[in-house]
Amino acid sequence: MCEWLRKYIKREPPPSSQVRFRCAFRNTIYDALKARGWKETDSDLDWDLHWCDKEWIHDEFDHIHLQPHQRVNHFRNHYELTRKDLLVKNMKRAKRQLEKESRTDEAQSYNVYPTTYVLPMEYSMFVEEFKKHHNALWIMKPVGKSQGKGIFLFDKLSQINDWKTVPSFRQPEGQTQQTAEAYVVQKYVENPLLIGGKKFDLRLYALVTSYSPLTVYFYRSGFARFSHTHFSFDNENLTDIGMHLTNVAVQKQSEKYDEKSGGKWDVRRMKMYLMSKYGEDKVNQLTTAIENIIIKSLLSVQKSMINDKHCFELYGYDILIDSNLKPWLLEVNASPSLTANTKDDYDLKCGMLDDVLTIVDVEKYLTGNELQVGGFDLIYKGGPVSNHPQNAIFRSYLGSMNDRQQQLKKLAKLLAMRAQASPEAATTATTSSSAPGSSSGATSQRRVAARRAVREDSRDAASNAAQPAASKT
Repeated sequence: MCEWLRKYIKREPPPSSQVRFRCAFRNTIYDALKARGWKETDSDLDWDLHWCDKEWIHDEFDHIHLQPHQRVNHFRNHYELTRKDLLVKNMKRAKRQLEKESRTDEAQSYNVYPTTYVLPMEYSMFVEEFKKHHNALWIMKPVGKSQGKGIFLFDKLSQINDWKTVPSFRQPEGQTQQTAEAYVVQKYVENPLLIGGKKFDLRLYALVTSYSPLTVYFYRSGFARFSHTHFSFDNENLTDIGMHLTNVAVQKQSEKYDEKSGGKWDVRRMKMYLMSKYGEDKVNQLTTAIENIIIKSLLSVQKSMINDKHCFELYGYDILIDSNLKPWLLEVNASPSLTANTKDDYDLKCGMLDDVLTIVDVEKYLTGNELQVGGFDLIYKGGPVSNHPQNAIFRSYLGSMNDRQQQLKKLAKLLAMRAQASPEAATTATTSSSAPGSSSGATSQRRVAARRAVREDSRDAASNAAQPAASKT
């Protein structure tokens, strides 16, 4: 994992030796936390960072008092964004508000999800819409489940009537009134973009460190998840969930599942393929539209979300691309899977999580004004943020070269030089009493580190000048 900040910014004792973490998972996030040299604890409250599950936030967070430096990885009411029914409700509300303000063009930018209704509450409205689309295919998704559980497709209203009477889709017994379990029903995107005759969607990552002001980082990498079955709209395939859903949990059940690739393509590879087939302009429009989906969805819940300085959240976005290269928002995950099923998957997730922890900055190295940290680019902070060269072809860094280690090295050198130029400010920034392992350090150590950074920058510049220029897409 990244050690550049510690290499160039010397502090004694090293802050990492004083950081304590608690983790509810044993997957890549646990490995990323351990790789930073932090100490694990099972204490209820004696920790600096707690990577908790959603249940802990719901059950415990409102009953404890945290110190200023302590951080947790969920916002209190994250479900406003990550529950399927509430996501659509908030997106529709944001669109209606813009329409009331006669901001028609901006309102249209919220048309990024399929036609959706919440059942059984909006059943009558759904039936009216259903009758307008003869022979259309619809998909039902339970609002509170993940990994493809409980999802099914239908093209006849009688199949919905069957759903309403099936006990397995009802609420637990003991409630005063037996009603069908809450689902969202969506018009199936009938023209999904296929590669090799197979359907896929994208899993992308956005990090929110604050909702006031809204502060969003978007990760350059991600992956496309493929079905292992050739796509078809034939009626006999309606029950073949593996053809229509790309979730790894679903695809693992297929006899054709490829354990070596995990049924995934890196987003950069996907971008290069699309550029070769559709050209740079259309792919630029696609990646920009995807980035706008991320921002619009977060803006739609900003006023509803309870902001808390202790909280941050890594969201997993599921995006479907249709044959016209229009992206559709399928759902947002508050606990995206951090279990890796291939080496490439492990490397991607560990690197991304290390960058998340760097941005959260428990060790107090950053200024808070960085436009890029590792593979994350700041795309919104109280307003859109642009960090593109004037001659850049693409308006989004999604799928661009993710040179996170080199970027972190340059960032560490820059911070070291700033520390030399303003040692008192650097001391104040890095020795806050709320920072774990804080100490005054030595000005001479900072100057030595800064001089080393300058020398290495000079060597890097000379090396780069000696090589032919390369174009990075």
